[in-house]
Amino acid sequence: MWNYFFGSGQQKKELPKKAIVQLREHIATLNKKESYLEKQINEQDKLARQNVTKNKTVARQALKRKKKLEGDLVKIQNQIESLETQLNAIESANLNLETMKAMKQGAKAIKQIHTDFNIDKVDETMDDIRDQVELSEEISDAISRPLGADVVDDEELEDELAQMQQEELDNKMTNTGAKVSEKQPPAEELSKAKLPSVPTSKVQEKEEEEDEDEKALRQLQAEMGM
Repeated sequence: MWNYFFGSGQQKKELPKKAIVQLREHIATLNKKESYLEKQINEQDKLARQNVTKNKTVARQALKRKKKLEGDLVKIQNQIESLETQLNAIESANLNLETMKAMKQGAKAIKQIHTDFNIDKVDETMDDIRDQVELSEEISDAISRPLGADVVDDEELEDELAQMQQEELDNKMTNTGAKVSEKQPPAEELSKAKLPSVPTSKVQEKEEEEDEDEKALRQLQAEMGM
């Protein structure tokens, strides 16, 4: 009985859709009626003009029918305007309803997500991730260390290196002093020493041969790309 008066939930959902369909159909019917009345008005106007000088009675009756048709046309146009206003209101209300339903459903989904997901759990999860990353880095460092490596004292290495440098410096100073102490023959004795004489012409020939050989060697190197 209550469904008879108020309708079921499914009927409430279908009611806006049915109303929109019916309104559109009726507006289409009225538009056709409007076009028909406009055509009839034009015909009566034309008939009155044709008989305005020939037959005033016919012209008067045509104008009378034209006025009647114009009154009907105004009524039809007012009905169309009212139905279009109502249709727009229903469509807008139905769109708002569907929008609110979607937003309400979205709010339920967000609320459901946040029941298992809050800021405390986020912080806890991030802390766990940081701990695991640090542990992973420590494990990586431990794996990267060489096995069986001897521990060397850096200070001991520096002392040994300094000792080696000092020994090398002492050796260089000793060798330099020995070279200085070696006796060199006097310049006068060197000047008095007689060197075998070499003919000038032979010396020049030898130098020219060496120049030719050097030139040939450079050319060969250039050809080989050296």
